[in-house]
Amino acid sequence: MANELMNRFAMDPFFDTLARRFFSPTDADNDYMVNGDLKTDITENDKNYIMKVDVPGIDKKNIHLAYQHGDLALSIDQERDSEKKDEQGRVVASERSHGVMSRTYELPGVDRDNISAQVNDGVLTITLPKAADSHEDSGNIEIQ
Repeated sequence: MANELMNRFAMDPFFDTLARRFFSPTDADNDYMVNGDLKTDITENDKNYIMKVDVPGIDKKNIHLAYQHGDLALSIDQERDSEKKDEQGRVVASERSHGVMSRTYELPGVDRDNISAQVNDGVLTITLPKAADSHEDSGNIEIQ
């Protein structure tokens, strides 16, 4: 009975992938670009919205922010290359990946001209000051 159950799981792609990743995890298993997960915290006080987004290993030139019509758009474009070599230095595996993630947050009533953003220690921090009346323009935000 146990062997029959194991054979059934081995033929199921879900369990096959699960077992492979459990017994032989790869860097891609922990890669948020592959898993599609942008961990975000948003806090609010009387003057600002403050967002913190985990972006480990991402260069700020690959992060794009824009604020328009009460929405903050965040997109990340990332490429990765990796090579694995054997004891003699011969390439046994070469992988390339490209991922694009985007997310939009509804944050109305923001003073567009005073939004600031910076990346420190793999965390993107965006401060969005509140305003009574905000005006719209191109919407692009420079990351410092």
